[in-house]
Amino acid sequence: MAERVAYITRVQSFSACHRLHSPDLSDEENKKVFGKCNNPNGHGHNYKDVYERMVVCLQIDAETGMVMNLTDLKRYIEDVIMTPLDHKNLDKDVPYFAKVVSTTENLAVYIWDHMVKELPEGLLYEVKIHETDKNIVVYRGE
Repeated sequence: MAERVAYITRVQSFSACHRLHSPDLSDEENKKVFGKCNNPNGHGHNYKDVYERMVVCLQIDAETGMVMNLTDLKRYIEDVIMTPLDHKNLDKDVPYFAKVVSTTENLAVYIWDHMVKELPEGLLYEVKIHETDKNIVVYRGE
């Protein structure tokens, strides 16, 4: 029988606030670049974090019928995303963002970098974050 490969997706939502502000720009430049998202008090999102095709090019195990146990994947998501990010101020509560602008692009990189350390090697394919219904970021570790 030919090797069977499957991609699995787990969707997880979390809420967080942040302020788009670069220390490399003046206050005026930050306001120009980030607009209302540069509000000194920040703003919030209900992020929908989609791990689309999170597991890539893995053979379906003949004994279990799975690529990986979804209970394990759920635990990794809890440890990497929910505990450190949910209901947090990204800029103040997550040390990574003390020196990195908390854009959704950088949030995707943060999640990738931390998730790839937890998952078995070669499993993570893509992190997709829906910041809003219209703004979506996809990161594949590139």
